[in-house]
Amino acid sequence: MADRPLHIAIDGRELLGQPTGVGRYLLEMLRVWAADPAIAHTFTVILPADPPPHLTALGPRVSWRVERSVKAGTWWEQVRLPRVLARLAPDVLFAPGYTTPLQHVCPAVVAIHDVSFWAHPEWFPRREGFRRRWLTRTAARRAARIVTASAFSAGEIARWLGVPLDRIAVAPAGAPGAAPRRDGPPPGRVVLYTGSIFTRRRIPDLLAAFRLVAAHVPDARLILVGDNRTRPRIDPLALADEAGIRDRVDWRAYVTDEERDRLYATARVFVFLSDYEGFALTPLEAIAHGVPPVLLDTAVAREVYGDAARLVTADPAAIAAALTSL
Repeated sequence: MADRPLHIAIDGRELLGQPTGVGRYLLEMLRVWAADPAIAHTFTVILPADPPPHLTALGPRVSWRVERSVKAGTWWEQVRLPRVLARLAPDVLFAPGYTTPLQHVCPAVVAIHDVSFWAHPEWFPRREGFRRRWLTRTAARRAARIVTASAFSAGEIARWLGVPLDRIAVAPAGAPGAAPRRDGPPPGRVVLYTGSIFTRRRIPDLLAAFRLVAAHVPDARLILVGDNRTRPRIDPLALADEAGIRDRVDWRAYVTDEERDRLYATARVFVFLSDYEGFALTPLEAIAHGVPPVLLDTAVAREVYGDAARLVTADPAAIAAALTSL
């Protein structure tokens, strides 16, 4: 803990557009930091475009600096962001999404949520995987500190990136606040999935399991929420059509926070069948809404969720049994 208030600069690119994953992680941290009277630090969030209006009301200790650019990816991070940091002269940079500028003008803390692109390179296009691996490993080795959300992820970072564990801080994530659930079960029988749709999250296995559920629970419905990032690409609705359950399956690429809360209010069970995660935040979000989760039985699921989730194998029959009972 610093013995004086710090000026902390933050790479805020993930807050723009329709934030998911890293963007939501950063937004919730900013809300906590801005509201906690015990935190005396000041924060400058640096963006390549104007922040949405709802973000600018976080309080006087959070300020916003726009370094405007059409390109908001690696080029902005490596060229434009260091220029702003040189002018601001902050005490530290917080980079919430795996990478930092190669040219450090101040100490940097980088959040690395998982290293799936190292552990499973086959899940990523060749060029994208190389870029992620090179930039993340370089950022990890140059950063003053690395932050991750689980002991499992810390071990993976140490293994794949060659970083000593004593330079990695494990800071588990917390769920955003949720309205208390009304007494009694929700109307209908909805199975809900939220999170970007990656190949590792086994949507075909989920649909195969839900076909078995639908045969035993006549009014069961499955709702998928998340952008499709599968490789090779799958079409969830086409798979549902092939399984004869298309009329029972709904897929939405993105929902607002208000729509998400309404979906949780209708859900009986949450499902998230991922082979590899650094933490997996959406099951915790489901628990905060009073919805029990079914997760694939992995090391990180056991660490983070323990007996607060139903852990299953990847067998569709086992998944279906857990969903049906819940």
